[in-house]
Amino acid sequence: MRILTIIYEFPPIGGGGGRAAYDICRELVARGHDVTVLTAHMHGLPFQDDADGIHIRRISSLRTQAFGASFATMLAYVLAGLWAGLRLIYIHRPDVIHTHFAVPSGALAWMLSVLTGIPYILTAHLGDVPGGVPEKTGKWFRWLEPFTKPIWKRAKKVVAVSEFTRQLALKHYPVEIQVIPNGADVLHLVPSEIKLNKPPHLVFAGRFVYQKNPLAIIQILASLKDLDWTCSMVGDGPMFAEVKQEIAKHGQTERFNLPGWVIPQEVLNQFSKSDILFMPSFSEGLPVVGVQALAKGLAIVASKIGGFLDLVSHERNGYLINVHDKAAFSQALRELISSPDLLLRFRKSSIEKSRDFDIQKVVDRYQTIFQNEIAGK
Repeated sequence: MRILTIIYEFPPIGGGGGRAAYDICRELVARGHDVTVLTAHMHGLPFQDDADGIHIRRISSLRTQAFGASFATMLAYVLAGLWAGLRLIYIHRPDVIHTHFAVPSGALAWMLSVLTGIPYILTAHLGDVPGGVPEKTGKWFRWLEPFTKPIWKRAKKVVAVSEFTRQLALKHYPVEIQVIPNGADVLHLVPSEIKLNKPPHLVFAGRFVYQKNPLAIIQILASLKDLDWTCSMVGDGPMFAEVKQEIAKHGQTERFNLPGWVIPQEVLNQFSKSDILFMPSFSEGLPVVGVQALAKGLAIVASKIGGFLDLVSHERNGYLINVHDKAAFSQALRELISSPDLLLRFRKSSIEKSRDFDIQKVVDRYQTIFQNEIAGK
């Protein structure tokens, strides 16, 4: 098959959605398919690249930050992508288009499909669904939502990365939606053995934005000063300075490590040196870092929202806590940090659960969808 993947952020820029798309593309290439990605350019990156056999084509979009994109940069990507997409279609003759995020990538896929007749499959990740990340996209969707309906309606198949994302989307778009979770290369990520760190090491990975609730991480851990622990907060974003100030305010500078925005492999390296993934987010689709944390054998303490409901079996491989209940977060972490036996048991359970998110299984399902659409089924 010849597949054109359309996504406005793709590693090394962007977050978990881009990483999920990368893993799908890489596995499709490994199976002998021809995959071209049309994504946004940022200063310092080549306009044309080949990574793991994926043909990556980047187009100018005014993007200046790896961790964030404004509405203007998204619009620029769509406008520039129309001509670039038509040219790629003329050269590569794709059989099918796979687009991640209904907004903005889905708008480009819709236009290209209308002009060329090539079918597209849409994968929704939450932030592209009205109400998914209200603090970020609420104002956009007040006037943008009516224009998004044709994007969902024309898609040959619509996929949501979690049941939570699916249910939210169904409130706005009367289309058939199936769930295919984000995956990871589980078999190659699982460690040969689990060794607990002394003291236990916690890790957060993501954008430093309101949605991820990074300040709560510091405030909650500050209530556990009597215990031995260390923490890495991996990422960058508009709240980075606030995070540093909050750490200093609580006198915890020596316990925290802030490596900034790092490449995906470094995130995995951080997980290899950690025991607990701590994610008190306000909203999540199905975070790729959560899947990777499972495969690396980390216990997960997370908000009882979104995709974490799929990743965490409460009191088996982690804890699901009401996002506003800081006392409950503190108590859950106290139990794990204070009990090596419990922590080891949770970490082993995470590895067992990670097999549900094996990238092989995920791509099996996408491959079947693509092949059926090409065959006209």
